Amino acid sequence: MPQLLALTGSPSTHSRTAVVADHVLRRLSHAGFDTAHLAVRDLPAADLLSARRGEPEIRGALEAVAEADGLVIATPIYKASYTGLLKAFLDLLPQDGLAGKTILPLATGGSLAHVLTIDYALRPVLAALGARHVTAGRFVLDSSVERGSGPDRLRPEAELDLFQAVDEFATALRAARATALTATP
Repeated sequence: MPQLLALTGSPSTHSRTAVVADHVLRRLSHAGFDTAHLAVRDLPAADLLSARRGEPEIRGALEAVAEADGLVIATPIYKASYTGLLKAFLDLLPQDGLAGKTILPLATGGSLAHVLTIDYALRPVLAALGARHVTAGRFVLDSSVERGSGPDRLRPEAELDLFQAVDEFATALRAARATALTATP
């Protein structure tokens, strides 16, 4: 079964972006995929910013990306772009670091004014890193993530829209897997 990795670029410990990514991973796990979550903020900052690829935690994170068949790349939007934290990590990947991978880009933010950030800021970087297929991403408004006394959840309309993107991503992963299996002698 394909290995999926959610890569989140939020610097916040109480991240709505992580809530959305975990929601996606639960859906994919229930669909039979092996999933894992890597929060870039948990990597050693000095090693990340100094591009110390050989340090154990950075090396482990880069290996997790290399071993994944698909990635959910999720980021909050700040000042009309994905986070510098995510950019610092993506810069550590080799030029073809996403080659052969299927990607689901996700973004969270406070205003629909940032909805095009996925297509105009994040998608070009993913393509430049060689991603095989970047599926239609989704932007989730911060106000759609309900946090409180119970478990974090998404408002139903946001959840339906997100799950449509997740199902399209799962279909693309299965198609890529089938193609790879038929191409192997």
